[in-house]
Amino acid sequence: MMIVPAKARVVRSVQVAILSVCVLLGLLGLGSPLALAMPTKSGAEQWSFKTGNYVSSSPAVVNGVVYVGSADDNVYALDAATGAQIWAFKTGGPIYQSSPAVVNGVVYIGSYDHNVYALDATSGTVIWTFPTGSIIGSSPTVVNGVVYIGSDDHNIYALDASTGTEIWSYKTGSYVVSSPTVDNGLLFVGSGDDNVYALDAATGTQVWTFATGGPVVSSPAVANGIVYIGSNDDNVYAINEASGAETWAFKTGGSVQSSPAIVNNAVYIGSNDHKIYSIDAIAGTEIRAFATGGIVIAKPAVVNGSIYVGSEDHKVYDIKVKTGKKKWAFKTGGPVESSPAVVNGTVYIGSNDDNVYALQA
Repeated sequence: MMIVPAKARVVRSVQVAILSVCVLLGLLGLGSPLALAMPTKSGAEQWSFKTGNYVSSSPAVVNGVVYVGSADDNVYALDAATGAQIWAFKTGGPIYQSSPAVVNGVVYIGSYDHNVYALDATSGTVIWTFPTGSIIGSSPTVVNGVVYIGSDDHNIYALDASTGTEIWSYKTGSYVVSSPTVDNGLLFVGSGDDNVYALDAATGTQVWTFATGGPVVSSPAVANGIVYIGSNDDNVYAINEASGAETWAFKTGGSVQSSPAIVNNAVYIGSNDHKIYSIDAIAGTEIRAFATGGIVIAKPAVVNGSIYVGSEDHKVYDIKVKTGKKKWAFKTGGPVESSPAVVNGTVYIGSNDDNVYALQA
């Protein structure tokens, strides 16, 4: 039997009360016992789980379980319905930007203790670890049995997903916080040396580099043969996947640490100018922009006509795609640098108030 810990603060009292009333009405023949059983107010908190430090890692939700890292050094597995802790695994350092990838029953994640971890998704036990030369803020990408991840030791690594054995590594000119994306046999990633790299995913051989005017901590997205990525030179770039030639550049009012989401020929991305932009993916022209009260580092999630994203103003937003207007905003107790996962009508996201939240979409 699973015991719900005190720190998993589940918002259920109102639901229980309504359900009791509905059941009574049903028994009296006055209405359906299920008609009002669950409140459905958008943006309402379903539950929150308190960790011991910032949660800027972004959740992955797989088979009813939320996996996420925390700056309290732990990787957590939480019940997606209740927020109850299933397991926690303690690494040797904080987990900040690195976010879990869950593939074939294994959780892959990086830590500031310099290690990449592979954990059993059911139990949290260690399958393997791989040491790099510095802290890891990059998130792993797992493709065809290979884990790709960057490190502040300037390297991009390709590791065997089953054993953790290094297949290849490629050294850039600076830290790699950007998370790799693989498409058509090529790996794309940014570096603090101001460049975007395209490497052969099988061998690590450089195919091309694209120079921006500032460090690239944004993670690329690829659609229709174009690589989309932000730079700290304030631009969002569209780069030809095959040649590395610039297709267009879109200038924002601040550094672009956020990573793009591509949906229906539109690029959705945040900027340190406090705005979330939608940009025409073909032309590179602005469709619309929504201003938050703080810088936007998180990657947006675009689901069912809504843009879900966090901001340093402590809020999680639901912005309508068609109008660019706010539907709701949920205020947390700290900056929101975590990117949301939206699954089955629930938004899962972390905050630097140390909590993981589940919100009604």
